Amino acid sequence: GPTRKMPLTASAMDFFQLFVPDNVLKNMVVQTNMYAKKYQERFGSDDTWVDVTLTEMKAFLGYMISTSIHHCESVLSIWSSGFYSNKSIALIMTQSRFEKILKYFHIVAFRSSQTTHSLYKIQPFLDSLQNGFDSAFRPSQAQVLHEPLIDEDPVFIATCTERELRKRKKRKFSLWVRQCSSTGFICQIYVHLKEGSGADGLDALKNKPQLHSMVAKSLCQNASGKNYIIFTGPSITSLNLFEEFEKQEIYCCGLLSTRKSDCTGLPPSMLNNSATPQSRGQYRIRMKGNMSLICWYNKGHFRFLTNAYSPVQQGVIIKRKSGEIPCPLAVEAFAAHLSYICKYDDKYSKYFISHKPNKTWQQVFWFAISIAINNAYILYKMSEAYHVTRYSRAQFGERLVKELLGLEDTSPTH
Repeated sequence: GPTRKMPLTASAMDFFQLFVPDNVLKNMVVQTNMYAKKYQERFGSDDTWVDVTLTEMKAFLGYMISTSIHHCESVLSIWSSGFYSNKSIALIMTQSRFEKILKYFHIVAFRSSQTTHSLYKIQPFLDSLQNGFDSAFRPSQAQVLHEPLIDEDPVFIATCTERELRKRKKRKFSLWVRQCSSTGFICQIYVHLKEGSGADGLDALKNKPQLHSMVAKSLCQNASGKNYIIFTGPSITSLNLFEEFEKQEIYCCGLLSTRKSDCTGLPPSMLNNSATPQSRGQYRIRMKGNMSLICWYNKGHFRFLTNAYSPVQQGVIIKRKSGEIPCPLAVEAFAAHLSYICKYDDKYSKYFISHKPNKTWQQVFWFAISIAINNAYILYKMSEAYHVTRYSRAQFGERLVKELLGLEDTSPTH
């Protein structure tokens, strides 16, 4: 849970600033102004530009965050006369001023001579965000490595034509997280860029399990020695990775797929489906030291690799129609933690910022901001302030937008 006690009067802004404090926002102001100056030196002066202030930067973020609540396709809809217009917040800043800030917005204005990292324009912000996550929250023992649901707004996908879909640029990165499976708090973010079709590219990442292992190691670099139990999907699960994690006192439970997983070192007899028909709930086990390979049958064969649970401990999977189906405890635990993450995706993925910039670093930035707000809401729900004013996720977002815009009326809309 939270590492610090927030006051009863803590606002949405107070929780958000645990991860995005004023010094980070002030740096955005400085870097944006530096970039604007350099841009105008190179391409000609812009008489309408005035250096952005901290108040304007907060308002700029507020406008962007408002798209996560109202799901408008373009942030400029706020100033339109259409369905997504919002006269109450449109008066704080003109559309032309907003567009100027958007044009010059930067977190790192210039690449230093030592920089080789492709994410250099956003890496300082990601590092700062990670420090905020680490210092504000202590995760439970059970955690999950996965790709959060950050796809396009389903309403837009359902209404747009195939031609419009083809025109939209595909993301050039993959976003992975390590997430506390009892609260949904995202403890760590890892961004993998698509940089050509080389060994480190995203295309290779989808096909080569060793690259998934690299993602898992990056996400768990701060987890060693803490006896965490990490749940993984088929693309990450492998014997070599789990044995390596065990040396760091990180224990694992993963779903195994003969098609997607790295099955090196596993007995072939357990990877082949038996010819004799099996009844639901039956399973076979092979062990090597602390590692167990479980093949469990439930309308199909499911394989699990684990060193976190004893294979002889019994559990049950409860189905509404079938009742209780016996299984090893590892299978029950995996199903429970995975279902929690599905609930998290259902509840929070619709609150990702809708703005879709062309630049990859900006796409990563708005996804990271969205995750920070979801984390802020999770901390708010675990604080005493929640018992005073019980805001829903949408109300919390609206409150944060109004506080960023400096509006006095911060009462939630129902």
